[in-house]
Amino acid sequence: METTKPPPALRALLALRWLFLLLASLPAAAQAQAPVDLAQRLQACAACHGKEGRATPDGYYPRIAGKPAGYLFNQLANFRDGRRRNADMAHLTAQMSNAYLREIAEYFSSLELPYPPAAPVQATVAELARGAALVHEGDKARGIPACAACHGERLTGTLPAIPGLLGLPRSYVGGQLGAWQTQIRSARKPDCMADVAKRLTSADVAAASAWLASQTLPTDTRPAAAPAKPLPLECGSAQP
Repeated sequence: METTKPPPALRALLALRWLFLLLASLPAAAQAQAPVDLAQRLQACAACHGKEGRATPDGYYPRIAGKPAGYLFNQLANFRDGRRRNADMAHLTAQMSNAYLREIAEYFSSLELPYPPAAPVQATVAELARGAALVHEGDKARGIPACAACHGERLTGTLPAIPGLLGLPRSYVGGQLGAWQTQIRSARKPDCMADVAKRLTSADVAAASAWLASQTLPTDTRPAAAPAKPLPLECGSAQP
């Protein structure tokens, strides 16, 4: 019987995934002797997240390059431990130790990459203005803190474990807020983002995600130092 071969792109992804899992399952001593370095091992990530973790504005997958290592470690652990749901990520991380997840996180966090200007988004002037207000000011009457209060004034994230919000596809930002609203995504307790997301309307989510996606990353994409002031909400995921 003749079998149908998967398309070339899928075959390449499967091969990279096999290599990624094989090397990840090796003991630390064997990994040190492996004939490929960490960057080569992590080429499997590029199939979704783009070359060097840059991602692209027309896809759903997020930018991971340059984000705080603590944040990246937390997310990898969340996928492995079931707090975030994605079949591919759960499969890739299932057999990985905390030490190896930290190594992956440190690698992508260390990348400092230039980004092109943000692509235009389809949104009204009023919608973008509402999004900007939510990001920079929040909505005190409804108990919604400004995004910038935790993610930094430049929105590039803050150390040690709060991510940047720029350079992400609109669909990804909206999808993650929706995942928190529906409890598909969660983090260590107290889960501050789940609390915030539940206070947002669908119009709020659309406005904030549109405005964030329309903003170009600053020249310095590194996360800011840890905030001097306490965060507006208790947040279990603010530490790695």
